[in-house]
Amino acid sequence: MHPFMLLLAVWVMQLLPTVLLGQSVMLINPTRLDRKGEVVSISWEMLLHKYPLLNPHQLRVTEALNGNVLPIQIEYNGADRPLNLLVQVDLAAKQRKRLLISAGASEPVSSKTYGRFVPERKDDFAWENDRIAFRMYGKALEKTPKEMAYGIDVWVKRTDRLVINERYKRGNYHEDQGDGMDYYHVGRTLGAGNCAPLWGDGICYDGTYARWRVLDNGPLRTTFQLEYDAWLVGTDSVTVTKTISLDAGSDFNRIAVVYKSPTRPSFPVAAGVVKRKEPGGIFRNSEKEGWMGYWEPEHGKDGITGVGVFVGGKASAFQERTDQYLLVLPTASGHSFTYYAGACWDRAGVYTEAQHWFHRIEEAKFNAKHPIRTIIE
Repeated sequence: MHPFMLLLAVWVMQLLPTVLLGQSVMLINPTRLDRKGEVVSISWEMLLHKYPLLNPHQLRVTEALNGNVLPIQIEYNGADRPLNLLVQVDLAAKQRKRLLISAGASEPVSSKTYGRFVPERKDDFAWENDRIAFRMYGKALEKTPKEMAYGIDVWVKRTDRLVINERYKRGNYHEDQGDGMDYYHVGRTLGAGNCAPLWGDGICYDGTYARWRVLDNGPLRTTFQLEYDAWLVGTDSVTVTKTISLDAGSDFNRIAVVYKSPTRPSFPVAAGVVKRKEPGGIFRNSEKEGWMGYWEPEHGKDGITGVGVFVGGKASAFQERTDQYLLVLPTASGHSFTYYAGACWDRAGVYTEAQHWFHRIEEAKFNAKHPIRTIIE
């Protein structure tokens, strides 16, 4: 290489981080609500179109105003190339915030979300973030019919640490050893927000999942898929795939569901929460607004679990049954629909009364409908 060209190449490489600092993304909070610790998705394809030199393994994101380095994650969604750049950021009501992208070693980010298949505990799939934890049940559980459960289980937490592995390792996760516990009972219900088709007066449960696949696993978003073997809804064979995402700082899972049937074009589906027999629980719902919340009866010294479900629009119906509350949604075979389900624990100290939790459900629904806007400059 000519000495001049070599010198030019070295100069360009030295200058590259400075050049990239001129590349910015404007975030806009369109709401009058503060958005604290929200995970924002920025299209990687759109970033590359504007800035083709970006390297997903060598970049930093800072706030233009003060230089604060922000936590980031490259989201792949199971693909071999980036889908989104995820950034966790605070935005005040109606605030605009400019982010700068620079080349260089990424800042290490402590994982705030995590999920895994748990073969040592009857094929559970467990996942968590820095606020709450959940699990779903796999095929091995069917070998112990007395334990059979269909819904989403909640593991309450009062720590921002990731604790799933610790709890499985120590075994006795039904007792609070300082960071929370599992006292939520699912049984043969939808638990804390699972879904299943309706047929006549019954719920046609899909049972336990048959296959799993992790699409992304932190540090800011964990996404995985659960596939279920075919079962009968009435006389029609049906399969389902559920894609579940949980963000850092969020109380709610985003659940995208696709039912398929070769013979039935559509059917109603219920997203539900288990209703306790004990008195004292507070329930509130808005069929028109498409959400419901349950502040369960106090579980002795273990405290109170709050559960919530909401959809993007309106629900087609609401049902209260002996053992469950249901939001009914229409679905078409082969078409995805999305809803949100989450939980809280009063002992964590964030939501300590029913009205606090119900307000949070309404707020989360509103924010999902009005996402943070991104403009690549």
